[in-house]
Amino acid sequence: MTTFVDRVELHVAAGNGGHGCASVHREKFKPLGGPDGGNGGRGGDVILVVDQSITTLLEYHHSPHRKATNGKPGEGGNRSGKDGQDLILTVPDGTVVLDKEGNILADLVGEGTTYVAADGGRGGLGNAALASARRKAPGFALLGEPGKAGDIVLELKTVADVALVGYPSAGKSSLISVLSAAKPKIADYPFTTLVPNLGVVTAGSTVYTIADVPGLIPGASQGRGLGLEFLRHVERCSVLVHVLDTATLESDRDPVSDLDVIEEELKLYGGGLEKRPRLVVLNKVDIPDGQDLAEMIRPELEERGYKVFEVSAVARTGLKELSFALAEIVAKARARKPKEEATRIVIRPKAVDDTGFTVAYEEAEDLYRVRGEKPERWVRQTDFNNDEAVGYLADRLNRLGVEDALMKAGARAGDGVAIGPDENAVVFDWEPTVMAGAEMLGRRGEDHRLDAPRPATQRRKEKEAQRGDAAQREYDEFRPF
Repeated sequence: MTTFVDRVELHVAAGNGGHGCASVHREKFKPLGGPDGGNGGRGGDVILVVDQSITTLLEYHHSPHRKATNGKPGEGGNRSGKDGQDLILTVPDGTVVLDKEGNILADLVGEGTTYVAADGGRGGLGNAALASARRKAPGFALLGEPGKAGDIVLELKTVADVALVGYPSAGKSSLISVLSAAKPKIADYPFTTLVPNLGVVTAGSTVYTIADVPGLIPGASQGRGLGLEFLRHVERCSVLVHVLDTATLESDRDPVSDLDVIEEELKLYGGGLEKRPRLVVLNKVDIPDGQDLAEMIRPELEERGYKVFEVSAVARTGLKELSFALAEIVAKARARKPKEEATRIVIRPKAVDDTGFTVAYEEAEDLYRVRGEKPERWVRQTDFNNDEAVGYLADRLNRLGVEDALMKAGARAGDGVAIGPDENAVVFDWEPTVMAGAEMLGRRGEDHRLDAPRPATQRRKEKEAQRGDAAQREYDEFRPF
């Protein structure tokens, strides 16, 4: 049973931010010591890092659920909570990160390349950080934000310069074993190779990597055999090498038809493989019948435009010429590759009329929905069990212009307002008469603005009572006795 895994679904969750602390400094002879609640720590990120010593995603196949640590809550005495520890997940070179819909999120190539798969939540501010000239001793603190969580797909595409393709038992593993120091499993039965083998070859001043792709048979592009599972591993290669068996024992096969079948599968698979440079290797010419067949078909292959090499992995003949020819193609491909430029820092200033949020009326739900990074973050950070915290949220939304935007959108007192997405929104009745201002606060943890009668709420209660009375009268009128 193979232990090679090149595609996994990973469930990642970043750490939650720690809550801020609401504390007042207490010391003998200092009854008004002031707020001293510390901030909560930031939640840890989930980070993917390329490690070239890793060749498989097997570890994540067995344990796909990964979570970073949470930030610690703040404490009194202006002590901030400890940040959560980032979770570092090492992946092989050539790992592609996709979302559940198949969209590419990142292509991780090169030692040390990183990608943040899930961001940790922000820590909440303590009441010491929330104090102001008008709000000298806040009786609340902000909650920590939850960390991002979701599902991603990791797909490994081998980073190799040369890819060997061909029928099972064509001699690909034997060839890679004599061209490089790789030691793949070799046997005389089909599908001996169950995983892509990778080797490093030195030809003069050029050093390149070579990989064999197992299990290509007719119908591989549609999932037959092992071909579809491993065809992705040749997508990055610079040159394709057709390894043809000139000493096959199967009467219904010959090297030319094998070549046509593999070419058709590569074409059906797509991914630009049909445009890659190609060489043809006629393998097993150390066998007399194999040498005779190679001499017969070589002219036909050369007429098609292929550069043909006759080799024997067992006798180790023709390998030097093949190795240097591959090195020449790889060197030219590297020279044509555009040089990587330093990443430019792009600054995109916010438009003058960009408020940072939107207000839209949803007729089906009969409410106004507010979407925006700031309003949604502020709602997540609010402790709705603390009236003063709710009043502070109202102040922030008012300063941001949410109330004015609701009025322009046609909202009236008592209309429903939702802040956030459908699945995680905070819904409330809008009361535009609630005045904002920290100077109106009462005792710590209280906000007397929320104690005042709310006309919209009262009108809604009266309407519900009227509907109940009407239903009761209708029942009394039509009851049978």
